[in-house]
Amino acid sequence: QVQLVESGGGLVQPGGSLRLSCAASRPIFSFSYMGWYRQAPGKQRELVATITSGSSTNYTGSVKGRFTISRDNAKNTVYLQMNSLKPEDTAVYFCNAHVPVPLLEGYDSWGQGTQVTVSS
Repeated sequence: QVQLVESGGGLVQPGGSLRLSCAASRPIFSFSYMGWYRQAPGKQRELVATITSGSSTNYTGSVKGRFTISRDNAKNTVYLQMNSLKPEDTAVYFCNAHVPVPLLEGYDSWGQGTQVTVSS
């Protein structure tokens, strides 16, 4: 199995910044893509950002221009830089990795989540 460990969450005021980290137990270039999801109380889990093995990125519209996903293959780590945070960004943020398997569908691994709270 693949283990993913998130860190970097916390309490921040509106307009502030946080950087989330996701450390993987295996080289991240072996994943077809990695991403960040979030889930707020009473809400469905939603996709925030993804990055492929080729470093192509994609963001949900509500975070474009504010969040940046990046990777450091040498450290087996994916980051989410979050700037200009808003109260509606408050959620538990989860790291995700898709593991390809030849001739099969593959599977997803998930971290345990890290809490981000944006409040004045």
